[in-house]
Amino acid sequence: MITKDMKIGDIIRKNFDVVEILMASGMHCVGCPSAQGETLEQACMVHGIDSDELVDKINEFLECAPA
Repeated sequence: MITKDMKIGDIIRKNFDVVEILMASGMHCVGCPSAQGETLEQACMVHGIDSDELVDKINEFLECAPA
């Protein structure tokens, strides 16, 4: 389960396919070194994205993703 206080890098390491969701949401800097250390909530604030909606979307994806 992903939470908004998790770092972007940790989320991507859990499942690299989450990058597609982040990119589609407007976070095109997921590969930047500084983005790896930001929490999902911090990145959402910078990009004007609702962090709760994005967390829900990522968790729904991860529930359906093969283990």
